[in-house]
Amino acid sequence: MYIRHDIINGFKIESSAKVMIPSSRCCWYGALFVSAAVLVGVQSSSSQAQELYNPLPLNSGQEVEDTLSDRDIPTGEGGFARDYRVKLEDGDQVAIDLLSDEFDTIVTLMAADGSTVGENDDGPDGSTNSLLFARIAETGNYIVRVQAFGATGGGDFKLKITRLRPVD
Repeated sequence: MYIRHDIINGFKIESSAKVMIPSSRCCWYGALFVSAAVLVGVQSSSSQAQELYNPLPLNSGQEVEDTLSDRDIPTGEGGFARDYRVKLEDGDQVAIDLLSDEFDTIVTLMAADGSTVGENDDGPDGSTNSLLFARIAETGNYIVRVQAFGATGGGDFKLKITRLRPVD
């Protein structure tokens, strides 16, 4: 498949570029088109550096303290997102907590094919923090996306994914 654009996935290309990506090695992650080589930018003829899509690793039970900024992934909706990769198994039940005192959070869980498994804007406590519960139907790699509600939000946040276990 050939793609020819002046803007690819929110990255401006100074001169048009032709990119060959085998269609069987590509998929969508939300608003991002990703090849098997996780390429989301294109090196233009003016030798600009490539931008690689490489979600940060996230393990169950791990709490991440990070910052969402305009240096993260453009969402195509005026805002930015930060993605984390997590391996989940069929039958897992997970809780994903996203907390910030600096912006109104949205957390999204996406399957490997880019489909949305679940999304939460405001948690059950009435705050602007997010809490998402999901049951996993297929073993694989998933993406946890952190973003702000609206186009201008960003700042420090805490993210935690917990596998829920039945009580004996």
